[in-house]
Amino acid sequence: MKFMTSVLMSAVAGSFFISAPAHAEKWDMPMAYAATNFHSKMGVVFADKVKDYTGGSLEITVHPGGSLFKGGEIKRAVQTGQAPIGERFMSAHANEAPLLGWDNLPFLATTYEDNEKLWAAAKDKVNAQLSDLNLVALYTCAWPGQGFYFKKAVSSSADTKGVKFRSYNSATATFANELGMLPVQVEAAELSQALATGVAEAFISSGATGYDRKVWEHLTHYYKVNAWLPRNYVIVNKGMWNGLDSTTKQAVQKAADETGADCAAESARLASWYFEQLEANGMKVEDAGPGFLKELKAIGAKMQADWLVSAGSDGQAILDAYNKM
Repeated sequence: MKFMTSVLMSAVAGSFFISAPAHAEKWDMPMAYAATNFHSKMGVVFADKVKDYTGGSLEITVHPGGSLFKGGEIKRAVQTGQAPIGERFMSAHANEAPLLGWDNLPFLATTYEDNEKLWAAAKDKVNAQLSDLNLVALYTCAWPGQGFYFKKAVSSSADTKGVKFRSYNSATATFANELGMLPVQVEAAELSQALATGVAEAFISSGATGYDRKVWEHLTHYYKVNAWLPRNYVIVNKGMWNGLDSTTKQAVQKAADETGADCAAESARLASWYFEQLEANGMKVEDAGPGFLKELKAIGAKMQADWLVSAGSDGQAILDAYNKM
């Protein structure tokens, strides 16, 4: 849909204002995580910026916590136009498009700086893949590094046999299987109930998820592994995006670029704080022991090799570009 807007160019370089329209376009934006999660908060920041930068011609209403569409439904909703825009965990779609698992390669890019380099190497090919899926990515934001939650001490795979393990994508399911655990698909919004009812007994995630879901009510140990820094991405239906006029696109992308940068900074700021909160609520937070970590890295090497087979030449090109940085 074309927006009929008049543009008043500001004297300040790089800034602009769009006059308020008679009727604003309104978009609903489903998000999978709790309203208190930093990704969801940044979604609200993004929506506010879009309204500001478009002069009110486009208004986005954020629906956190899977309240409009559940996490597993969001990509499909955006693809089909049921929702014009939404946020989802990128690697949740690696089963459909293996390339989208680029950010779940264990122990490859384990710092925010290296994760940003990996995204720079992957961005063009990922965006081409998303275009094929009728999607356009506006911004992405990394979670803190992933570690393991358990309700007992774990020093090796001998301690994980038969544990019911919440998985959120193919990579986490692979870790579960390799460690003799039983993978169970559980969305973040349903995690507290799954732990309370015994559907899940362990999982891998960042400190953010543990804090948001108050997992200390059910679990006792968190092992810092920093296996990878997965990304959420805010996606828009390609047809809806192409229907925007160039000025509105520029305004929305400006809001997206700024929000992505702010979200990355907030993720890094919160990484250690989450650990402090887990400990303050009685959990034992520590580095994984050398034996367990050695097992995890062996599994990670196998997972990377398997991903290269499934992602093909594009996957190899991403790793080659990253390794040259």
